[in-house]
Amino acid sequence: MTDNLMTLLVIFVLATLLGAEVIKKVPSLLHTPLMSGSNAISGITIIGSMVVAGWGATTLAAVLGTIAVAFAMVNVVGGYMVTDRMLQMFKSKKDDKPKS
Repeated sequence: MTDNLMTLLVIFVLATLLGAEVIKKVPSLLHTPLMSGSNAISGITIIGSMVVAGWGATTLAAVLGTIAVAFAMVNVVGGYMVTDRMLQMFKSKKDDKPKS
């Protein structure tokens, strides 16, 4: 049990460090479109965390799964809100049409 937990902890730490390093390399102009487009991947996190929360092998697993569902949902909703706001910037307003 302890070996499995240690392996999972090492994978988590390495994934966190790798993710932070990848995000640092993205130019600021591309960051918002890239992140808002990739937030749909959080749907996979939602499904996995719902399975963990619903399976509820232990109380800790159920609590952590529920927290993971909440964070992933915030990420998905926020991503779609950012995308919508970004797309609103490119729509022309009816009042901006030149009069002839």
